[in-house]
Amino acid sequence: MNPRSHGAKGAKVLDFEEYVRTRHDALLRSARRLVGDPLEAQDLLQTALLRTYHRWDRIADKQLADAYVRRVMINIRTEWWRARKLEELPTEQLPNVSIEDSAEQHADHALLMDVIKTLAPQQRSVVVLRHWEQMSTEETAVALGMARGTVKSTLHRALARLHQELQRRDPDSASAPAAGRGCPEAVRRAQ
Repeated sequence: MNPRSHGAKGAKVLDFEEYVRTRHDALLRSARRLVGDPLEAQDLLQTALLRTYHRWDRIADKQLADAYVRRVMINIRTEWWRARKLEELPTEQLPNVSIEDSAEQHADHALLMDVIKTLAPQQRSVVVLRHWEQMSTEETAVALGMARGTVKSTLHRALARLHQELQRRDPDSASAPAAGRGCPEAVRRAQ
């Protein structure tokens, strides 16, 4: 092996390791919001980082690396979603689920994570990037490879669906006016 190419590869590894060290926590939060389960989120992030490492040299502007990794995570999550078997059967009435944690914030977060799973993958991605990651419409459009108008309409439909699902599950809590741009109350509190 050419020592010069070995040095370039070593620099690539060090550069990527530094990126992962500094951005790991933020990227893991993004993964948690995409899949919900902490262990599945770690798997999602590790798979995305592996794929990103193989393409690291192709990312010319390393300031866009977060957007690249998030896009890879969304793609992987979509692959997993498509590959899974349908394990749930639709029913007219949802079973009563008790939430053991008495803290209101944790209850809201658990409800939101459950309700957000009802969204289509594209809708979930838009909601996560816009509301949790607090990305602008433009940043979300770039990260997802969509037009700005598509991001806006997808977000609108997703928030309406979340509100509808929250209202269906708990009519008393969803009837309270939500603060901020049509965002359901549980969405606002869980942020």
